[in-house]
Amino acid sequence: MTTPDPDGLLADTRAFNVELDRRLATIPAVNTVPPEDSRRARREGRGIFPAPVYVPEARVVEIEGHGGRIALRIIAPECEPRGAFLHVHGGGWTLGESDGQDLRLQRLARDTGLTVVSVNYRLAPENPYPAGPDDCEAAALWLLGDEGHAAVGVEGPRAIGGDSAGAQLAACTLLRLRDRQGITGAFGAAVLQYGGFDLSMCPSQRLWGERNFVLSTPIIAWFADQFLPGRSPEQRRDPDVSPLYADLSEMPPAIFTVGTADPLLDDTLFMEARWRAAGHATELRIWPEAPHGFISLPMTVADAALAAEHDFLIRTLGFDGPP
Repeated sequence: MTTPDPDGLLADTRAFNVELDRRLATIPAVNTVPPEDSRRARREGRGIFPAPVYVPEARVVEIEGHGGRIALRIIAPECEPRGAFLHVHGGGWTLGESDGQDLRLQRLARDTGLTVVSVNYRLAPENPYPAGPDDCEAAALWLLGDEGHAAVGVEGPRAIGGDSAGAQLAACTLLRLRDRQGITGAFGAAVLQYGGFDLSMCPSQRLWGERNFVLSTPIIAWFADQFLPGRSPEQRRDPDVSPLYADLSEMPPAIFTVGTADPLLDDTLFMEARWRAAGHATELRIWPEAPHGFISLPMTVADAALAAEHDFLIRTLGFDGPP
C-alpha cells in the first residue's frame, strides 16, 4: 500500500530530492569509474551517502566459507537479546561493507531487542556470482548452528533482511536454505528493502532511462554485469540470482519497502505480490517519491520506514512489544 503522509513527509522528501539531484550532478556516475574509487569515496563520505560512523561496541567474528574466511559484524542490543537478525548490505553486489551502516543496525538492535549479524560477503567484479550468495548462505548456516548460537548468545527467533542487492541476497539465502539444505522456518521474518529481484530487468528498470537518481538504467545494467559477467537475460532469470522467478513456497512473513522514485519499484511490487500469492503474510510499504537507497540517506522518511519495519519484526516474531 502507498503509505499515508500524516506528518508531511512528502514535502521533506521533495526538498531532499532537489538536493540529491544537485549532489549527484557533481560526482561521476558509479558506472563510469573503477569500483575501488567508488568504494573509497563511500568510506570517506564523498558522494550522496554519509561517511560511516562506527559503533565501538560492535565486534567481528570470522567464520569459514567456501572461498575463505567471512567476517561477520555483530551489534548486540542494550537489553537481554531476544533473537538475532541476519543483515545483508546493499551496493549492487560491488560496493559496501558490513560496517557501513552501524548506526542503522544499532537502532534495529535497540528497537527490537535482536542481535544484528551483518555479513561482509565478497564483492564483484573481483568475486562475481556465486561468491556473494555462497558467503550469505554460509553465514546463515553458521547463525543457525551451535557455533552461531554460542557466539551470538541467544536462542530466540531469527529474522533476515537487507537493502537493494542485500534484499536480493537475503531472498536467495532463504531459497538456498530450503532447496540445498532442506531448512525451512528457521527465519521467522524477512525485511526486504527495495531489492533487485529480477536481474533480467523488470519494466520500471528498463523504462527509467538515463537519469541518474542514485540508479539509472545504465547503472543497473552495469551492476548486473559486474555480478553476472557474460550471462544472457534468460540466464539471469535463474531463481538463484533472480528470486522473482523462484517457487516462493515455505518463505517467512515479509515486509517490503520501496519508494515511488526508485527504478526498482516494480521489483518490489512484483515480488511482494508473488510472496503473498504463495500464501505468506506480507506488508508492502510504498513511500511517495522516496529514491533508491533512501533508508541510508538523512531523510525523515527513512526514520518512518525503519520504525515501520522494526514494528513489523516485533509483531511477527511474537514479542510482547519493544524491549
